[in-house]
Amino acid sequence: MDIAWALFIPACFALNMAPGPNNLLSLHNAARQGLRPACLAGAGRLLAFAGMIALAASGLALVLQASATLFLAIKLLGAGYLFWLAFQLWRAPGANLAEQGEAARLSLWKLSRQEFWVAAGNPKAILIFTAFLPQFVNPQQAVGPQFLALGLAFLALEWLAILLYALAGLHLGRLLAGARARRLFNRGCAVLLGSAGLGLLLSRRPA
Repeated sequence: MDIAWALFIPACFALNMAPGPNNLLSLHNAARQGLRPACLAGAGRLLAFAGMIALAASGLALVLQASATLFLAIKLLGAGYLFWLAFQLWRAPGANLAEQGEAARLSLWKLSRQEFWVAAGNPKAILIFTAFLPQFVNPQQAVGPQFLALGLAFLALEWLAILLYALAGLHLGRLLAGARARRLFNRGCAVLLGSAGLGLLLSRRPA
């Protein structure tokens, strides 16, 4: 297996660290719930991405790329979910972390589902795997093991991005001591998620 890791890792990590909706969720979850819940919730995102990588490896992603109707349906669902999350954050109270300690443990399943559906609701994510990962596959060698290695590396780097954004959110959370500051933070995240939903809604299927 001949993979150009020196080229793949920095290019892949740049994609992982891009400030998209999922990374914003990690930032917000760490600020409101703490580091551990934010990192564990990221498993939902990794599960969605693992499924997309499997689809890309099997060639089913080409169906999505060719079908304008399917692309539009997933895009509408994904944008609608982001708008719903933004609405929930806008209305969220500005409680402090001490008041949320028990809620953070109870809401881990909900946080993981949010990460999963935000990732799964972006049809461009699977097209990234279709367009990006094959660039580092040597067609002269067995494709399956190479795609598996690239996919696992992507997921590992994605988890590192989750951790880094969660650490940033944790430090940010310490600065948001008052209820008013937390309410403003919630609404700022709501605006950013809503903007991401609008951007997804206006996006076009790659030619």
